[in-house]
Amino acid sequence: MFSRIKRRVDVAAWRQPRVILWATAGVVALGFLIALEIAARRYGGVPGPITNQAREVIFPPKPGPLYGGLALMMVVLTWRQRFIAAGAAIGIDVVFVLVRWAVDADVPEGQFFGNGALWVMLGCAVFAITRRTGQDRVLLLKGVGLGLLLVAGRKTGDTWLLITSKTRPTVLDPYVAMADHALGNPSWLAGRMLDAAGPVSTHVLDLVYAQLAVAAIVAALYQLRNVAAERRFPTHHLVRTFLVIGLLGPGIYMLFPVVGPIFAYGPGTSGTGGVEWAVADLWPHTLPPISAPHPVPYDGITPRNCVPSLHTAWATAIFIHSRRGPRLLRYAGTFWLVATLSATLGFGYHYGVDLVAGVVFALTVEAGLRTFDRGWDPSGVRFVAYGTSVFAALLVSYRYLPMEMAAHPWVFGPLVLLAMASVIYGYVRTTREWEPKTAPALRAEPQPEPV
Repeated sequence: MFSRIKRRVDVAAWRQPRVILWATAGVVALGFLIALEIAARRYGGVPGPITNQAREVIFPPKPGPLYGGLALMMVVLTWRQRFIAAGAAIGIDVVFVLVRWAVDADVPEGQFFGNGALWVMLGCAVFAITRRTGQDRVLLLKGVGLGLLLVAGRKTGDTWLLITSKTRPTVLDPYVAMADHALGNPSWLAGRMLDAAGPVSTHVLDLVYAQLAVAAIVAALYQLRNVAAERRFPTHHLVRTFLVIGLLGPGIYMLFPVVGPIFAYGPGTSGTGGVEWAVADLWPHTLPPISAPHPVPYDGITPRNCVPSLHTAWATAIFIHSRRGPRLLRYAGTFWLVATLSATLGFGYHYGVDLVAGVVFALTVEAGLRTFDRGWDPSGVRFVAYGTSVFAALLVSYRYLPMEMAAHPWVFGPLVLLAMASVIYGYVRTTREWEPKTAPALRAEPQPEPV
């Protein structure tokens, strides 16, 4: 009788809406990864995210994402457990390095270690299933899932970029370049300024641009610093926003394939395109002439990853989530946003209108996640609908009104900036209403002096 009651309780637990939601999300995620695996092999003839992740159990990986994922996983551990996990990861990596050195294995540059972090995360998952129960098991599995999601997100993004280059033979850069006249072609201006600034500024901006994920992990670790003590994750944190931006953004790349000014209007870079594919060799010293745009063919290697600028979207998310941190974190978030915007323009990776779209995209995604957490709050739903409409209007105008934007910059430039400003204002106003109201301190009433 008791076993029958227990089975009914278990079935009832599995029927809870939250459990059903997570189970559905897991099935959808698995199906999405399988689809990407098939697409990568079909279009590029290369392994997809599942195969690449499985290979890193043995073969040399890129250590950054794996150790970043390990750091995120360790927020659910005590300090003693963190030292054990980190020591185990380093020890396993030392063994791998010695074995590869002994057999004279061919190791790509910068990929000497990293397997240890993956082994520890997988080991923690096995430990949670076999040796933990109840809330402790759930919390540890959530930590492992968070760490592996960061790694899987990187693999998924790489596969998406490959798919964009193989399935979109033509790009729309001439349209975006014409639309960018409305903003004064900021990429051309930033490129010339970066050339004049010298190698030190270039090196700093290159470091900031390349290490955006490191800044995100630092901000996320601050947000998740109390998980081990409170035995639960906060309702909303930066990692969620980062992953959703990375999941949705490449889908827009497929609708609006753009390679960027350094590729479409410049000499390109080593191994990814070149002047033979460019519309003209103009960037950054000669502005593109105003002429009727048309799709142009491009190589099958360079990712079509400009619209929207996801680096801008991610840097905006870091800026937003650093606002509640200490002063040093707030300053770092501001610096990373400004430096990322400068790098995306100065290196010729993006047009100015890409950055505007990236800001609108990031604020809409961030508000959407917070609205979901609040049970689809009506004010949040209205803002998400507005942000989505502005984002769609920007893309439509870049595609179908570029000549008008180039011919009338004093009209369309302020309109584009005003659209972005309205989304920023709407986000601040909407989220400020969600902040808990603090009651004013009661003032003590004056008391009569004793006689």
